[in-house]
Amino acid sequence: MTVQLQADILCADSAFRRAAHISFCLLFAILILVVIYSPGFTTKEKMSTPSPSAPSSSHITQELESIVVRFAGDSGDGMQVTGDRFTTESALAGNDLATLPDFPAEIRAPAGTIAGVSGFQIHFGSTDIHTPGDKPDVLVAMNPAALKANLGDLKKGGVVILNEDAFTTKNLNRVDYEINPCEDDQLGIDYRKYVVPITKLTKDALADSGLSSREIDRCKNFFTLGIMLWMFNRPSASTIFWLEKKFAKRPEIAQANITVLKAGMTYAEATEVFSQHSFKIKPAKLSAGSYRSLNGTTATTYGLVSAARKSQRPMFFAAYPITPASEILHQLSAQKQFGVATFQAEDEIAAVCAAIGAAYSGALAVTSSSGPGIALKLEAMSLAVMVELPLVIIDVQRAGPSTGMPTKTEQADLFQALYGRPGESPLCVLAASSPETAFTMSYEACRIALKYMTPVVFLSDGYIANCSQPWRIPDAKDLPAMENRIISETNNPEGSYLPYARDPETLARPWALPGTPGLAHRVGGLEKQVNTGNVNYQPDNHQEMTRLREEKIAKIAAEIPPTKIHGEEQGDLLIVGWGGTEGTLTKAALMAQEEGLSVSRVHLFHLNPLPSDLGEILSRFKNVLIPEINCGQLSQIIRAKYLVDAKGLNLVRGLPLKAEEVLEEIRRIILPH
Repeated sequence: MTVQLQADILCADSAFRRAAHISFCLLFAILILVVIYSPGFTTKEKMSTPSPSAPSSSHITQELESIVVRFAGDSGDGMQVTGDRFTTESALAGNDLATLPDFPAEIRAPAGTIAGVSGFQIHFGSTDIHTPGDKPDVLVAMNPAALKANLGDLKKGGVVILNEDAFTTKNLNRVDYEINPCEDDQLGIDYRKYVVPITKLTKDALADSGLSSREIDRCKNFFTLGIMLWMFNRPSASTIFWLEKKFAKRPEIAQANITVLKAGMTYAEATEVFSQHSFKIKPAKLSAGSYRSLNGTTATTYGLVSAARKSQRPMFFAAYPITPASEILHQLSAQKQFGVATFQAEDEIAAVCAAIGAAYSGALAVTSSSGPGIALKLEAMSLAVMVELPLVIIDVQRAGPSTGMPTKTEQADLFQALYGRPGESPLCVLAASSPETAFTMSYEACRIALKYMTPVVFLSDGYIANCSQPWRIPDAKDLPAMENRIISETNNPEGSYLPYARDPETLARPWALPGTPGLAHRVGGLEKQVNTGNVNYQPDNHQEMTRLREEKIAKIAAEIPPTKIHGEEQGDLLIVGWGGTEGTLTKAALMAQEEGLSVSRVHLFHLNPLPSDLGEILSRFKNVLIPEINCGQLSQIIRAKYLVDAKGLNLVRGLPLKAEEVLEEIRRIILPH
């Protein structure tokens, strides 16, 4: 219905506007045809494809199950917007998909350098898509740096589209190209190369727009998008509607981008440069329901807001900006209508302490950061353990140590989440594996925090936060019920309120809100006496409180669903994964099974406590492989807890693992040498 509504809106334009669009397209097509048939015209396409003067009957459309496309250019070339719009159009076309935005680690890297290259990869198709793809089939390179940084990943024989106007002597020298790739015959042999003057054609299309040269140059990404929409038979209505809405206050910018988008599509069709390399990907067979495309950050915010609404608790979210977690604060700040209060603190310590104060007052309290910020929150997190208040701490992991590579992904905060606090400070640790599970597990983190009166760490990562996938919107009534420990009357008929008396099933203490008559009590970081909560330094009391806090977290395991085994119940190899590696491990396991190898897979979402049945499952397999984007943190935990000879595949590059790399390790372990 959303697509139809957008189409209706577009069709409701005035007759004059429609006529103007049609006239422009016809005039542009005629202009290109005149140029094509003029003496001296030569196509830059280096393959043995039909010449531009070939009849339209030469147009060949390849039908594929799936394909991987990567857009790459300077950070100012709009590759993220181009990729995002191409993703939306592919989702509206009914494809399953997975994306991988890749941002420069430097905020303002010099233009035209490899450090400043921004990329966006999308894998879409008519079948189940598990990963954004190991290697692209199609690469769009907007300048020499983008080509040099990404050409090594392109599949041999793949399509490469170059923006000819950016391959100047100055830009070539910046990345040490001795031969201009636009003129390199070898590149045309190894790949299906297309050279297009994208910048010039953009300027020509907007010559009479009245925009500045800078504004015109910033539109060139929509010329590229137009070419790609034509090449893959994608619709454009949603993008046009999006442009009109985004630039409602500057309609001239919206119209310029729409003009350039249509110019790119017209160019691709009129010149037939891409006549042998256009593609058709049928819609995927998705289960019935309402879908939208979303990334892990948006999914996390939806999960938090849904938990607040379901629990009927006001949400208080406090954070200090840090990449890649900042966007959660930005998105939640727009949810005031749902009772969400956001606070941008002056530092990480202030943020987590403010959240603890909000939890004491009865709010669903949440704070977020990335690895360096979590390190600053650790002492206050142990305070939340001591006072036993519900608090959700979101860690969107990034590559470290220290500042590291802020825009790159990693899984190296697991030890910090489990053990990075003074004393014995057990708390629950959950992890998402995708945008879909970012919703379910952020919701689950809130549910556990409220039910067990405990801090909960929710682990995401840079890949999950930024990647997108189709998401089936759940019905609110199907979400798990929320409960909390708020009381309004004393729990001690014989005397004063006992703030640390415990529920026998969960060991959760009661939640007495400030100002409730008869429920006055003290909180703080000093050790508490059993039941009364008074300060107590006795050795036996400390031992008992330590045991109770640990046992409370252990009891959460009773609520963890049985671990799902993907594949046979026993066999030669079990792959154990957690976090954002799930798609890669799914693909690798499926490829191994197609080769006849005895491989099964489990993925963990609860990391403390671990599922109760995990040890028994591990015992059924001859080998255990744990691939991680760290130096083997979960591997060490599994080896120590279950005494199994788990092997790790540990690659720390700031990038997701590749399915082929995991498959190669599977073969090495199982197959005879």
